[in-house]
Amino acid sequence: MMKLVYLDGYTLNSGDLDWASLEELGELKIYERTTPSQVVERSKDAEVVLTNKVPITREIMNKLPNLKHIAVTATGYNIIDLEAAREKGVIVTNVKGYSSYSVAQHTFALLFALTNRVETHDQAVQKGKWQKSKDFTFRETRLVEMYGKTLGLIGLGDIGEKVAEIGLALGMEVNVYRKNPKKTTNLKIHQVSLTDVFSKSDVISLHCPLTSETEGIVNKAHLNIMKETAYIINTGRGALVNEKDLASALKNKKIAGAGLDVLSSEPPTAENPLLNIENCVITPHIAWSLKEARERLMGLIVDNINAYKEGKPINVVN
Repeated sequence: MMKLVYLDGYTLNSGDLDWASLEELGELKIYERTTPSQVVERSKDAEVVLTNKVPITREIMNKLPNLKHIAVTATGYNIIDLEAAREKGVIVTNVKGYSSYSVAQHTFALLFALTNRVETHDQAVQKGKWQKSKDFTFRETRLVEMYGKTLGLIGLGDIGEKVAEIGLALGMEVNVYRKNPKKTTNLKIHQVSLTDVFSKSDVISLHCPLTSETEGIVNKAHLNIMKETAYIINTGRGALVNEKDLASALKNKKIAGAGLDVLSSEPPTAENPLLNIENCVITPHIAWSLKEARERLMGLIVDNINAYKEGKPINVVN
């Protein structure tokens, strides 16, 4: 029977999903969390190692003679030494597309947290501020309608496409910048330059991969050409943003606000410059993790491992 080990199963299933479909694949051992020093001992007998964020290095592979398949339970696979895996004939697979709807939904949840301030006004009501008002309506902060505003996307993959659709449904104009332009069937999505995205958008949402070219794409130079009423939303990768530059822009009211689900270091340290800024909303990397998305993720992981067992691997990244 094939032996499998899942090194960090907690992120996928904290208790609200059923492991049965994975358990049917073979002899499965699940660990909630694994430190780098524990990987070899826990994986020494496994043919298949499942990991979301636990790195598998060349040194580790050298100590795992039974390893044949690394199943990355996420889209990003930079935690794996792909060159070493190729040399050793270890198949590396990933999963993608499982969280597109969830991330698109959370993108607008962050935006609405900034423009509608539902939580702020709920707290004001609970504190008795509305009750003390002389009027039937009570506004604690500036509120902003999205109709007619310009949504600028950096990246137009599966998630970016869905964010664009929601923006169009709200009556927004949608502009997109991507390094390698490709035609979209939606004629309402306009491809523009990176400068135009930053200078003309009322909302900028990041949906591009993290590369040497996109790292720190939100920086002082680009922030300086944004509208003072504009918002930055990041549900992509934390390192797309130069956090010191963004913190400075927010504190100095260079832009209206930021909604972030990802940071450069997760969990953040207490020194992260974006913490405790009034016009910055931060959620703890949860956009991908809605239950329905994790259920889809579980199914895709099973599909990858079944395809490997049948000798016809899919979603191979190496």
